[in-house]
Amino acid sequence: MTMHTPGSTSDSTTALPARAAQVLRALALDEDLKWRIPGDPVLGPLTRKAARRYVAGETLPDALDRARQVLAAGHRVNVEYMGESCRDARRATEETEVFLAAARLLPSGCSISLDLSHIGLVVDAGLALANASRIAQACAATGREMVISAEGSDRTDAVLDLHRRLCERFDHVGLTVQARLHRTADDLPELLGRPGRIRLVKGAFLEPETIAHHRDSPALRAAYLTYAQQLADSGHLCSFATHDRDLIDRIEQQVGGTGREGAPWEFETLLGLGPGILDAMAERGHPTREYIVFGTEWWLYVCNRLAEDPQRVLQALVDAAG
Repeated sequence: MTMHTPGSTSDSTTALPARAAQVLRALALDEDLKWRIPGDPVLGPLTRKAARRYVAGETLPDALDRARQVLAAGHRVNVEYMGESCRDARRATEETEVFLAAARLLPSGCSISLDLSHIGLVVDAGLALANASRIAQACAATGREMVISAEGSDRTDAVLDLHRRLCERFDHVGLTVQARLHRTADDLPELLGRPGRIRLVKGAFLEPETIAHHRDSPALRAAYLTYAQQLADSGHLCSFATHDRDLIDRIEQQVGGTGREGAPWEFETLLGLGPGILDAMAERGHPTREYIVFGTEWWLYVCNRLAEDPQRVLQALVDAAG
């Protein structure tokens, strides 16, 4: 038996992936880097190659092409125009026009997701409500769902409040909830009383353990399964958004082991992370959806994808060199 003491090389090696993930999540919080890295003459082209695995492209036509491919493969699509923490009112309203165009042009079977901070939440809640209402109306006109994305815990109250106000006018506006946050145990029962799809994710943001489960903890897996069971039992429209195969298998058992036509649930994976999972679930009769993103503000998004599994950094290096 090989023995080691705290602080030994073995301990350091074990802790390294967790430290790498923490660094990546910290980088994802640096708003200045989202402009500097893509615009850098050396780093921009290299990181853009790595981003292609997770990002459909930088334009709406890129997203339309990818959406058609996903639909042809038998899956639904969730499309998000990336951008968060927009601190200029005029730009927030200009960015809203991209979502309106997406609502008009995306094929049937595509929903639209968005960060409320992309369309004005960090400037003024009233501005965000006005812009979100325009997008919700455009989605209603084309018969598609609109889903509000999760943001850092410091914005959760504002996001939930604005979603509540939207639900007073619309019944097709969903919300993303994070199993990592301790508060979700109290938030979910109220959300089940609102219309619109509930999208359940683990949560990728850098959060203190006083308010969130550690990303790799058994407690997070238990929380995710608990919330998935509540959603399944409620019959509420929901998406189980995870790439964790063990969680997916256990959720499938919770919902009855096989899919059925008109099921209120769907299994969702992110672009570049779970095509095999989607194909397998679709073959077993479950509704499936792939979440695709586009836009020029891809740096923060890619950092969070890499942080979820630091082994992806090695793939990113290979992609950048290719």
